[in-house]
Amino acid sequence: LDTLEKWVTEIFSEIPNNGLPRPSFGHLTQPFDTPEFHKLYRVVPVRKVHSLSITWALPPQEQYYRVKPLHYISWLVGHEGKGSVLSFLRKKFWALALYGGNGETGFEQNSTYSIFSISVTLTDEGYKHFYEVAHVVFQYVKMLQNRGPDKRQVIWEEIQKIEANEFHYQEQTDPVDYVESLCENMQLFQKEDFLTGDQLLFEYKPEV
Repeated sequence: LDTLEKWVTEIFSEIPNNGLPRPSFGHLTQPFDTPEFHKLYRVVPVRKVHSLSITWALPPQEQYYRVKPLHYISWLVGHEGKGSVLSFLRKKFWALALYGGNGETGFEQNSTYSIFSISVTLTDEGYKHFYEVAHVVFQYVKMLQNRGPDKRQVIWEEIQKIEANEFHYQEQTDPVDYVESLCENMQLFQKEDFLTGDQLLFEYKPEV
């Protein structure tokens, strides 16, 4: 560590500090608020696969990294057990898989907007009924909206424990990739959360 610190000091200490605040793009909100995005687009796939993707553009969610509301919603949407969207669609022989969420990449989450997507891998039969599939997805989201977050925190705490286990028992990553990830985290999180802010859930706030 002493050697690394010496190298960093030698290489970067000569870079002048211009005293300017970090740029903010908060005024560039709602970039997708255009009729062009309120449509259904059909794309011919390169390989033989049928996929239905539904995408919502949301206000920026970076500030809620300690709560991770999109992670909570994606957990419920992506659940595969009894009563889930996927189990219903599988019984109809309309879907093979379903994914919902936000990858928290720069494209999907930044200071201007956040994107939430639900992607359903359809069967040939499901492709014939993709309007009904979309309707089922919207019905499920509406149900979640009406019910609101789990008042007992049971679901949130379950997600929190699973993410904590994955964090503590994760495999060692490539050092260069790890340093790059930490440098990105330094632009997004509070100092005490540089190592954990992109993985762990810290606070339960149902209003968020």
